[in-house]
Amino acid sequence: MTEATLGGRLTFAGTSLTVRRIGYGAMQLAGPGVWGPPKSPDTAVAVLREAVAAGVNHIDTSDYYGPHITNQLIRCALHPYPADLVIVTKLGARRPADQSWQPAVSRAELVSGVHDNLRNLRLEALDVVNYRSMGSGHGPEEGSIAEQVGALVDLKAKGLIRHIGLSNVTSAQVAEARALTDVACVQNLYNLAHREDEALVEALARQHIPYVPFFPLGGFTPLQSATLSSVGEELSATPLQVALAWLLRRPNMLLIPGTSSPVHLRENLAAGTLELSPRQLARLDGIAASSGASD
Repeated sequence: MTEATLGGRLTFAGTSLTVRRIGYGAMQLAGPGVWGPPKSPDTAVAVLREAVAAGVNHIDTSDYYGPHITNQLIRCALHPYPADLVIVTKLGARRPADQSWQPAVSRAELVSGVHDNLRNLRLEALDVVNYRSMGSGHGPEEGSIAEQVGALVDLKAKGLIRHIGLSNVTSAQVAEARALTDVACVQNLYNLAHREDEALVEALARQHIPYVPFFPLGGFTPLQSATLSSVGEELSATPLQVALAWLLRRPNMLLIPGTSSPVHLRENLAAGTLELSPRQLARLDGIAASSGASD
């Protein structure tokens, strides 16, 4: 892969960290339900190494994936890390023994989470840490995040965090955080079927802040659409490759599609080679913002 085929480059706001626009999300490296080890740790390690060999230099992870599993796999596969590799992690949740997802938003929990990430990734400082507001379901909820962001600011002052980002947040929460610190990136739910953040994407672009869509391919329920399939046939591409190419048209987007399959990894990275015509873009823009993107 070349820089061009991975969508070009983008720099995290307020940093010198420049990455290729197609990165890799590590969540699917853990076992079913993002719990426990994968069926084949060797395959997980191979996927990570192939991603980096192909030019990926932005990996998104969290120590509550597994928990601990994905970070340990990243360390096993890639440590000592390439000089240009940017690892972005997130805090704000914990995984108790019942395998549920619970908030972990107190100062003590955030401090503990940073040290968990440092230990399992074998790092002395974390490049970017996103505070993830749990919200309801996969969407954000209004409410102050000043206490949590303030805790990360303190950890940044101690040298444990280099830069701070946000995840699953509202426009008001972004503004609140920016009054306390530079915001390197915002990671929210956004894809062809879920475009509630349209205004936020535009606002962040004006502020030169990267937007990182999570579940860019629909998450646990992959996007399905007759239009996606039709455009894919025209381009000799898969529907999900088209969905990624549609996201890349926005200049402030960083993509982190995840997979545990080497074949799917190659397909995801190849999405950067697709060029959508104005007519194809218009057809894709017309897909209804419904959970299944059916049309």
